[in-house]
Amino acid sequence: MHKQTVSLFFAGAFLFFSCSTKKAPTAPKKDAPTIVDVIVAQARTITHTVEANGTIVAGEYVELHPEISGRITFLNVPEGKMIAKGTVIAKIYDGDLQAQLAKSRILLDTYEKTEARLHTLLTAGGLNQADYDVALNNVNSTRADIQYTQAQIDRTVIRAPFSGLVGLRQVSPGGYVTSANIIATVQEVSQLKIDFTIPEEYSSIIQKGNTVDVETDAVTKTKRKAVIIATEPQINQATRNLKVRALIDNPGGLNPGGFVKIMVSSGSDTKAILVPSNAIIPDDKNNQLILVKGGKANFVNVEKGVRQANNVEITKGVNVGDTVVITGVLFARPKGILKVRSVKTIEQVSKDDPDVAQQNSNSY
Repeated sequence: MHKQTVSLFFAGAFLFFSCSTKKAPTAPKKDAPTIVDVIVAQARTITHTVEANGTIVAGEYVELHPEISGRITFLNVPEGKMIAKGTVIAKIYDGDLQAQLAKSRILLDTYEKTEARLHTLLTAGGLNQADYDVALNNVNSTRADIQYTQAQIDRTVIRAPFSGLVGLRQVSPGGYVTSANIIATVQEVSQLKIDFTIPEEYSSIIQKGNTVDVETDAVTKTKRKAVIIATEPQINQATRNLKVRALIDNPGGLNPGGFVKIMVSSGSDTKAILVPSNAIIPDDKNNQLILVKGGKANFVNVEKGVRQANNVEITKGVNVGDTVVITGVLFARPKGILKVRSVKTIEQVSKDDPDVAQQNSNSY
């Protein structure tokens, strides 16, 4: 019995000392600071520029359809080449119409001779007026038939309505076509139009005759000038956007239907505070920024101005000299303690900077 008691005593002592040597888990600090990067708000000179997406539109564009149904007897579609106005593109079979025209001309000749004889008799008093009126009506009616048939024959000929570039041929010689068939397209490409829309709040900077910058190549950032020629009087009620049309000269290398980016300048340089767009916290009613005040996070409501690339103008809520949090905004809490890791400039902060792109999405 004595030996058993001693064994239990040593076993309990072993367990006690074993447990006491293990480190207790460290409890997380409730007030651990959030690590952030910041910029100091400064007034910078900026040019107010509104960016918009645009579409290249041909100066003139038409789909050539036959006006009447029939078999194609002549086809002249020089694909991808320039063609002059009035050039015959295609011709539809008109043999039946030509026969009808010949018949009407013969009848007209007969009716005209009859009308001439009856007119002589009417003048001499040997014919009543009613008989002469019938003969005269035959002449006029046949002349109208000839004009109608000739108009139908003219509709069998499809001509280029203007000088332009011919597209791809959609039909073949000898094929039967209707007005639903497209023979080819013709586009005037010596001058191209640019159609784009901007929010109605910027409609005051759109004036006929003003120039805009057109970025035609996103890779090389190639820009050209275009002149505003017209605006749609009606604001789109669904999008509240204004549709604008500009004319671009010497459009070498551009194709109708292509995408371009439009830069519209307000023509005024102003002092403004810029912050990275990913530093702004949007909600249902307001946009907010986090300012460092006394080492703590101070959330403030701000008003935005124009956007420039990756930066946004702040028109209200931030003053020159304020320290603005640009990373860690998702983890900061109102009045929470902040630890500033680095102070950056607005030029250093961009979407392409991995130090900024990742830090707003990773935990600390």
